[in-house]
Amino acid sequence: MEQRGATHLARVEKQVRRMVADVRKNCDRALRRYAERWDGLEEKQPLRVSDAELESAWGSVSENFRRALTTAAGNIRQYCEWQKPQPWRNGLGPGIQVGQVVRPLESVGCYVPGGRYPLPSTMLMTVIPAQVAGVQHIRVVSPRPAPETLATAFFLGVREFYRIGGAQAIAALAYGTASVPRVDKIVGPGNLFVTAAKKLVAFDCGIDFLAGPTEVVIVSERGDSRFIAADLVAQAEHDPDAMAVFVTSTEALANDVLSQVKIAAASNETAKTSLRKNGAILLASSHEQALEFANRIAAEHVTVHEEDVPRVRNAGSIFIGDYSPQAAGDYATGPNHVLPTGSVARFRAGLSVHDFVKTISVQQLSREGLERIAGAVITLAEAEGLKAHAESIRVRSDHA
Repeated sequence: MEQRGATHLARVEKQVRRMVADVRKNCDRALRRYAERWDGLEEKQPLRVSDAELESAWGSVSENFRRALTTAAGNIRQYCEWQKPQPWRNGLGPGIQVGQVVRPLESVGCYVPGGRYPLPSTMLMTVIPAQVAGVQHIRVVSPRPAPETLATAFFLGVREFYRIGGAQAIAALAYGTASVPRVDKIVGPGNLFVTAAKKLVAFDCGIDFLAGPTEVVIVSERGDSRFIAADLVAQAEHDPDAMAVFVTSTEALANDVLSQVKIAAASNETAKTSLRKNGAILLASSHEQALEFANRIAAEHVTVHEEDVPRVRNAGSIFIGDYSPQAAGDYATGPNHVLPTGSVARFRAGLSVHDFVKTISVQQLSREGLERIAGAVITLAEAEGLKAHAESIRVRSDHA
């Protein structure tokens, strides 16, 4: 489990490389060909969704759906505001000021899956942090967009929405076509083709990370077996390759959870498939070992008791206690649901406002401030053989 990797990208990389090169060379002609073949685009249908279509979709959804969007978006936006990095300036001594300024990216592309399940929630999770960051151009791509996805775009004020998906959409965002302007960074989860394309363009266009199938690890000695089972099945239903793991040192609870999982997954074919392939109940020799198992797996979602939070080193997002199901985080608690998988949580966190800004260092020295560090700078520059560096200090200082 801890060495599973993000995805089996090798299976599709050769095909994706051809598709990306085709779109990069032939632009809209190639993009339309793939979109008509796989994304349901009609022959003369524009790639870009019109404002009128977005507004019509908003009018078609239920009032309950609108209220749910309002609740979720409000929480996500507030969390992003709290999360946003701030500029600062501090003095290191007389005449030496250092700090940082925060600048938004100019353009981003948000990938919103539209395959097995349409995911308007992913639009909330990718567009809102970009808006809070101050990104000027937010471009959304989604294949076969459902009315709920189009309605969410209208609700958020998205006006650049393209009905394309897969590797071809990633290529268009990364390199640009006449219809789809290029962006500075691409974010959002997708299938194997999307992930492989993001990996391929990553040196030409920024990406968030390579997200694979959903993962959950739950560590508990005393939790409610029904709740634990429900959470395992809920994440397992995302994808046949999803991973759902329960870790405990209590054998009786392990047996109870196994029984409850069989009941909860009985009528959910996707969940049953993923649980057979990648589901597990691990019996640890102690609670400490159970937590260590979780840290080694470094899963996307990790559920623990409150007192265990300080010992969780690796997780995309932490859920605390019986009444913090991952499904709540998937939609409406506020923190982002675009999270690292495949043990990537060992070295990075989930999508956040930080992904949509640049934190730029600032430094200002007076003559007095430069004199205070001139000797150190000249010595280090000369030790490296960079005489012009040293001279650029001497010409301004008393160290001539």
